[in-house]
Amino acid sequence: MTPLSERPTVDVVIPALDEEEALGAVIAAIPDTARRVIVADNGSTDRTAEVAANAGAEVIREPERGYGAACLAALAHLAADPPDVVVFLDGDGSDDPSELDLLLDPLRSGAALVIGSRTRGDSERGSLTAPQRVGNALACRWIHWVYGERFSDLGPFRAIRWEALEALQMRDRNWGWTVEMQLAAARRGIPCAEVAVRYRNRRGGRSKVSGTIRGSVSAGAKILWLLTRETLRPRTAS
Repeated sequence: MTPLSERPTVDVVIPALDEEEALGAVIAAIPDTARRVIVADNGSTDRTAEVAANAGAEVIREPERGYGAACLAALAHLAADPPDVVVFLDGDGSDDPSELDLLLDPLRSGAALVIGSRTRGDSERGSLTAPQRVGNALACRWIHWVYGERFSDLGPFRAIRWEALEALQMRDRNWGWTVEMQLAAARRGIPCAEVAVRYRNRRGGRSKVSGTIRGSVSAGAKILWLLTRETLRPRTAS
């Protein structure tokens, strides 16, 4: 993998579904380090797209519901002029975009994927539900047991080099996106790192996964399925 420059081009991807309340402030808090911000509107019925455009983001539309589907649509948009690094974060205000540069430091030191760990950082009370904590712990221990890669979280706030992202051949179209990325990186031997980040209660709207019993159960089942699928695949060197 080619060395990363001191000033890499960085694009931010925000998958968003009905996040008009918080999205404008999220975009405004993204540091100037970012070259551009892509908001993948995942079929919103509110003013999400309008708010994003007014805040200076490029808006693309992916009507097929699913976190992964929105991310994949954003990456297809970026492919015409890819950055050195893609940063993913949520549009509900739970991630703190001002910490973006923290995720870039390990990339300059040789990492190709950096996870913003909510469990290692300061989390507001109630921001991480019990099912989230249990699911994270299970998935991270499984990855360590199978591949020896230590993670403490499956947090959405993450940075990855474009070169590595292409190698992962991401395909999950819903709740398994984050765990698929970490599993595939561990399986391929791609250098990974974590940094502690702040995590807050969402600043508006309603959670599509952890806020409902159905969402939590579906997400948990998808994570278990992906853990099994990826574990059965042969290792591939990066």
